Amino acid sequence: MPTPPSSISDQQPWSLRQLWPGVYLPAIVVEIGIGAIVPFIPAAVVDQGGTLATAGLLAAMLPIGRIVADVPAGALTHRIGDRRAMLLACLLVAVVMAAAAFAPNLLLLGVLLFLVGAADAVFGLARQSYLTAVTPPLRRARALSTLGGVHRIGLFIGPFAGALVVHDGDPSLAFLLAAGTSVLAWLTVLVSRELPGAAEIRAGEEPHSLAAVLREHSGVLSRLGVATGAVGLIRGARGVVLPLWGEHLGFSPSTTALIFGLSGAIDMALFYPAGKVMDARGRLWIAIPSMLTMGVALALVPFTSTVMGLGAVALLLGLGNGMGSGVIMTLGADVAPPGARAQFLGAWRLLQDSGNALGPLTLAGGAALGTLAGGIAVTAALSVGAAAALWRFVPRYSVHANRTTRRRAGIGA
Repeated sequence: MPTPPSSISDQQPWSLRQLWPGVYLPAIVVEIGIGAIVPFIPAAVVDQGGTLATAGLLAAMLPIGRIVADVPAGALTHRIGDRRAMLLACLLVAVVMAAAAFAPNLLLLGVLLFLVGAADAVFGLARQSYLTAVTPPLRRARALSTLGGVHRIGLFIGPFAGALVVHDGDPSLAFLLAAGTSVLAWLTVLVSRELPGAAEIRAGEEPHSLAAVLREHSGVLSRLGVATGAVGLIRGARGVVLPLWGEHLGFSPSTTALIFGLSGAIDMALFYPAGKVMDARGRLWIAIPSMLTMGVALALVPFTSTVMGLGAVALLLGLGNGMGSGVIMTLGADVAPPGARAQFLGAWRLLQDSGNALGPLTLAGGAALGTLAGGIAVTAALSVGAAAALWRFVPRYSVHANRTTRRRAGIGA
């Protein structure tokens, strides 16, 4: 009996358009809902008598939920399959969001937000695992960078959708909107068709214990995985450095929001070109310039003192982050073992999400020590370290690092 393939072959007919119904469209819809609730969490907390500090703690339940659930999400997805995991996650988000709209106290609201983060981890892991399986290796970066792009687009649209629904009304309406978008995403996944060959790939996977997977692949996780965690740290810092420095300079919140929005617009525009370059020339052609560009931009932040100056640096930050869209997911897909793909990716995403959480903490640590500029400088230096680690470890573990590694592996571009 022939062994089932570990991924779709580059010789099979394949188009990015095939992925829209079952992967990209539900991803956008789910992220619109999550993006819609984030700006209204403080209002929901204050309405129940909480403080802004409490609001910040509850907002942190979303990323904490993702971090805690990353590894279990990999085990669950391996057990029940990628599509079933996506369907389950969509239903869980819908139920939890609806419950959050009517949460009678802040403790329950915090638990529900934690569950939203956990369900989002399952959904994100499952769609990354699915794309890893159904996408030909030489088109993988385009598929995963597009996934990163639609994630950004959904989170960008979400606050506007939430503002349209709430419109100075009850902030719980944003949670009901998120429940509705999750149901819509569930229906989209349910009626979409699997790509040819996906069932055969899943049939070829064998049961593995999570401990065995982590032990067997500890080398790549402790080297390349930690390097990509450093990339996550830089990206996490990027999300808060502009608001923090804008506040430091005394800019109005609306001015800072405009600067941040311009950075996000540049970011969203680059995901497909980034993936195309990674597919054509290799992952390092994007990973290294992305980190160095963000490092330069972060190093320039403390030297800005005007709206125009910070705006220019924000555009550079958006350029660096946008050109790296999907690179961590692509590297994870490159090195994921076919028989234990989802479990490995759960550990991979744990490193990535932990890095994202450490980014703001690095800046906060600098501010607590009396120098926000110092925290920004440390983060900028870490971006150079991340680039150096990627340069060292990507060719060791991924045959798609560059054209040289592909040629040595006998892979055509």
